[in-house]
Amino acid sequence: MSPDLPAPLTVVLGVIDILEELSTRYHLGGSFASAVHGVPRQTMDADIVVDLDADRVARLVDRLKSNFYVDSEVAADAVSRRGSFNAIHLESGFKVDFFVKGDSDFDEAELDRSERCQIVEDPPRSVYVKTAEDTVLRKLQWYMAGGSVSDRQWRDVLGVIMTGGEGIDRDYLREWADRLDLADVLSRALSEADAH
Repeated sequence: MSPDLPAPLTVVLGVIDILEELSTRYHLGGSFASAVHGVPRQTMDADIVVDLDADRVARLVDRLKSNFYVDSEVAADAVSRRGSFNAIHLESGFKVDFFVKGDSDFDEAELDRSERCQIVEDPPRSVYVKTAEDTVLRKLQWYMAGGSVSDRQWRDVLGVIMTGGEGIDRDYLREWADRLDLADVLSRALSEADAH
C-alpha cells in the first residue's frame, strides 16, 4: 500500500483486502461512493455493506482486532439482526461502519449491481462500489428517514445525479423509487438536478 495515500483511504483499502481474502461480498457506500460518483466530501468514517454470516463475521473480527477496536459480540449481534457494527482504527481513530446486507429485494439488487471502480491510480487499485443509481436511492431513503431535513444527504443526491448526467439510468431509478415509496422525492430530486 502506498504510504502517500491519505490515512482514511489506506485504512479502507486494508479492510477491503481482508474482506476480499475472506471471499466476502461487499461494496463501499456512503461518502466514499458519493465521491467516486463525483461528489467529494470530507468524512470521518466509511460505510461498507457486507454479506456476512456468523462464521465469516467471526473470522473478520479476528483479522481486524490487531489494528482495530471491534466488539465481537456487537458484530455477531449485527449479523443476526441484519444491523450494523463498527471498527475503529487504533492508530488513526478512523471508523469503518459495516452494514450487514438486509433481506429485501432492493438489498440484494444493490449488492448484485456493485461496480468495480478504480479508486487509486498508482499502483492501480479497484474495489466494489455502490452504483450511482443505488447511491441516490439509498440516500433518498436516509433523507426520508431523517425527516427530509438533511441538506447533506440532499446535496449528495443532487450531486450524484448531476455528475452522472446522461449516464444515470433513470428508468431503474423510477422503477425502484416506486417500489420503495420514494417516487415523489425522486421526482423532486430529478427536477431540481435538471434545473441546475
